[in-house]
Amino acid sequence: MRHDNGKEIAGLKALEFVKDGMLLGLGTGSTAAHFIKHLIKRCQNGLKIQAVATSLDSERLAREGGIEMIDINTISSLDLVVDGADQIDPNKRLIKGAGGALMREKIVATMSKMMVVIADESKLVEKLGLCALPIEVLPFGVDAIRKQLADRSYRGTWRKKSDGSYYLTDNHNRIFDISLPSQLDDPESVHEEIRQIPGVLETGFFFNLATHIVIGKTDGTAVVKT
Repeated sequence: MRHDNGKEIAGLKALEFVKDGMLLGLGTGSTAAHFIKHLIKRCQNGLKIQAVATSLDSERLAREGGIEMIDINTISSLDLVVDGADQIDPNKRLIKGAGGALMREKIVATMSKMMVVIADESKLVEKLGLCALPIEVLPFGVDAIRKQLADRSYRGTWRKKSDGSYYLTDNHNRIFDISLPSQLDDPESVHEEIRQIPGVLETGFFFNLATHIVIGKTDGTAVVKT
């Protein structure tokens, strides 16, 4: 519950970045959902914005709340994206993808003029690592891709749903959750090595994308880091 409170506070604080007439990107996951719910209330009170979503779940939530959604394939840039993160280091490097939308999230982040990352205090780390790193993988030759990852000492598991079937992204790809057993001094090199494997479409590392970090605290306050 304490983490949920921090997410709620961060989502509310992020509304301060939203202005009338903006084109917004809506992130995916439990923290992003808090922001979308606050945004719905603002729109119901007169805020005029248009938005695209990084997942079908986020799009559904926004549409049900009356937010005007547009086709991402009709635009080339966004004013702002608000999204969560699984880990955030002091250099605003991120690990994302627990919600399964990492590739769409990265596309939306790169086309946005500003990326506001919202999180509770538990997501702050000194170095990225000691967690799962999601990667999105083409569902073709998956055993060979897994072996090539293992040959480079990147081991993990295919993400599955509660019924035991393989989890598929909205792009109909698989997610492989790599176990990062230690903190990383050079996450950029890890990203580059993994991305060189044919069939790996994207990693959950986000570098040089976050412009602002909003941390919701359990005492009811929020801190904005730029």
